[in-house]
Amino acid sequence: MSELLSNFNVSDFLTSMVSSDLNIVTGTVWLVIATIISMIGGAIGGMILAGKDIGYSFSAMLGALFAPAGAIPAILLGFALLTLLNNY
Repeated sequence: MSELLSNFNVSDFLTSMVSSDLNIVTGTVWLVIATIISMIGGAIGGMILAGKDIGYSFSAMLGALFAPAGAIPAILLGFALLTLLNNY
């Protein structure tokens, strides 16, 4: 693990991930991370809302599929606004 973190490319990538440097690679990684978190939240929300009615596993699956449909456009809009504000 220390060899991975001491690599210059990985260290530079992690630094650009946590700093305000937003490029296509860091934006894509943050989009994937946010989509996974959105799917987890949608599954939990689906289980809370409709778990007793249609079954917990089916409601979790539906929630995990429909949650990114609303989250991904919001994430992309946020990235566009961050890029716009970073330029000014």
